[in-house]
Amino acid sequence: MDKYEVAKELMRCFPNSFINADGEFVAHRDANEYFILENCNSVLDVECKVLEWFSRAAFKTEPFPTKAKNDRFHKFMRGGINKFLGTNFTAEDMELIYTRLGNGINRPLCERFVDFEYSIDVLKGVTSNDKL
Repeated sequence: MDKYEVAKELMRCFPNSFINADGEFVAHRDANEYFILENCNSVLDVECKVLEWFSRAAFKTEPFPTKAKNDRFHKFMRGGINKFLGTNFTAEDMELIYTRLGNGINRPLCERFVDFEYSIDVLKGVTSNDKL
């Protein structure tokens, strides 16, 4: 994995994002949305962290005083996730992703979700490979 290339792609997907001196990818400074990029050893690690650490912000977090600003923030975060992963997740999808994967609660499931090309069925409990 070329961390430099992955970092550039993340920053293209989340405008005005940056990597700080602690190796954290900061997707949104004002809302303090970030994850530690430095300890990622593969693209899979980065994809999982994007889902695990940004899914809440994409549908639920309310860091701003008005609904309009929070709605724009959710759209920004969901848009960055979708652009980086090449997906088209809705707000409802983000709620399920956060509930099942948020905050790193289930890394094996997150890896399975990525391996099955982000099939929501994986998160809904469909376990048979022939159904995916």
